[in-house]
Amino acid sequence: MSDKLSRRSFAKVIGGSTAALSLANLGTTPASAQAAPAISTDPRRHFPQGFLWGSATASYQVEGAVKEGGRGPSIWDTFSHTPGKVANGDTGDVADDYYHRYKEDIALMKDIGLKTCRFSVSWSRIFPTGTGQPNQQGVDFYNRMCDSLLEAGIQPFCTLYHWDLPQTLQDKGGWENKDVAKAFADYAGYTANKLNDRVKHFMTMNEMRSFVEIGYKDGRHAPGLRLDAKRVAQLNHYVVLAHGLSVQAIRAQTKPGTKVGIADNATATAPVIETPEHIEAARKAYREENAMFLTVLMEGRYTDHYLKRLGADAPHFTPEEMKTISAPMDFVGLNVYQPEYVRADGSDKGYTVVPSPASYPHMLSPWLHVGPEGLYWSPRLCAELWNVKEIYITENGASSADVLAPDGQVYDTDRTMFLRNYLTQLQRAVAEGVPVKGYFLWSLLDNFEWADGYDKRFGITYVDFKTQKRTPKLSAKFYKQVIKENRVV
Repeated sequence: MSDKLSRRSFAKVIGGSTAALSLANLGTTPASAQAAPAISTDPRRHFPQGFLWGSATASYQVEGAVKEGGRGPSIWDTFSHTPGKVANGDTGDVADDYYHRYKEDIALMKDIGLKTCRFSVSWSRIFPTGTGQPNQQGVDFYNRMCDSLLEAGIQPFCTLYHWDLPQTLQDKGGWENKDVAKAFADYAGYTANKLNDRVKHFMTMNEMRSFVEIGYKDGRHAPGLRLDAKRVAQLNHYVVLAHGLSVQAIRAQTKPGTKVGIADNATATAPVIETPEHIEAARKAYREENAMFLTVLMEGRYTDHYLKRLGADAPHFTPEEMKTISAPMDFVGLNVYQPEYVRADGSDKGYTVVPSPASYPHMLSPWLHVGPEGLYWSPRLCAELWNVKEIYITENGASSADVLAPDGQVYDTDRTMFLRNYLTQLQRAVAEGVPVKGYFLWSLLDNFEWADGYDKRFGITYVDFKTQKRTPKLSAKFYKQVIKENRVV
C-alpha cells in the first residue's frame, strides 16, 4: 500500500464491508468492522464427500539410511556418487532421514489433516540384489511405517518402483534385459503380499516416461545412459511388460478387494482454445502422445502412428506380451504438472503440439510451466478415452526458491498460487463428473530432487538439511485449510 494513502482514507475509497474485512486482515479493527459479513463458501468450489487428500514422497528422495537395515545399492546411489552427475555433488545418503524420522513426519501429515499418504518402497531394501533371498529388515521397516500411518488415521498408498533399480540388476543390463521385467514382477508380488494387511492400493511404477527417457535416452538421470532409438524402444517395451507382469503378480499374491494401478505422468494435452475442433485435437493427442506408455497399457496395442514413426526401430513383441501389458487395472494415477497445448490441423494425426514461447511463465524449475488446466484435461481425457472409473492425481506440486523469513516462517506465495489455481481446475473436473477420487500433493517435504540435488524445493514443509528441522510453509497452512473445508480456499 502506498504511504500516501492511509488505511482510513483507503477504507473511504473502497467503502463498506470490503474495507472492513481488509482492515481486519491488516490488524486494525475499527468499530464499524465488528460485524463484517461472513466469507462466502460457494458450494461450486467444494469437492465430493470422501475425497482423499494426501501427499506423496519417494524412497530414495527421502529415506536416507542407504547402508542400513540390509539395503543394497541402487542405480541412484551409483549415479549420485559419480562426479558431475548431480548438482553440488549432492546424494541421497541422508536426504530427509525419513528412515529414522518417519514418525515425526507422519505427525506432520496428521496435523495437516491428510487422509492418505503415497510412499514408495525401495526395491533394494526388500531384495538387496534385486532377486534371491528377501530382506526381512526391509519388510519390517515398511510394516512399521504403515502401522504408524494407520494409527494416525492415514490410509497408505504404495508405489513399488520409483526409479531406484537395484544396481546388481543394472549390471545385468537393467531394463534392457527382459529378465528384469520378471524380477520386478516377483518383487512386486512378494512385497504386496507382505504389506497387504495394511495397504489396499498398489501402484506398480512411477512415471515410466521419466525413468526411460531421462535415464536411458538423455542420460541426465540414473543410470546415465544415452541409448539409440531402437534400444530405447525395446527397453520401453520391457518396462510396460514389467508393469503388466507385476499387475498379475500383485493380484495373485494379495487378498480380493486389493486395488492395483499405476502412477503415470501422461502428457496432459490441452486445447489451445476450448472449441470443438481443438478439444477433439487434444483428445487425439492424448492418445497419441502417450502411445508407448499409458495408451498401450489401456489398449494392448501400439498406435499405428507410433510404429510408423519408429519404422525399423520399432520394438519386437508378441500378442501374448501385449495381452499381459494390458492387464486390467482398478485405477489410474496421473502425475500432472503442466499441460501440452495442442491445436487442430489438417495432418494425418489431426493435431499439432504448440511449443511454449520463451516468455511462458514457469516455477523455479525451468521445465515446470504454469498451466492449471492440465489438471482438468488430463483426468477428463483419460476417463473419456478409456472409460476409467477411478482416477487419482498421484502427483501435483511446484518448486520454489523457498527461504526462511526473519520470523522463521516460509511465505511461499508462489507455490500457494500454483496450488490454488490447479485445484480450481481439478474441482472443475470433479464437478463435471470426472471420476477423480483423490489428490496427492508433491511433496510433503523438501527432498533430494534427483539431478537437481537439494537446490529445487518441492515440499510444503521446509527442511533444513543440516539439522533436519521441519518447518511447515504457507502452502502447508493453505493445504490444511483446503482439507478442513474440502474445497478450494
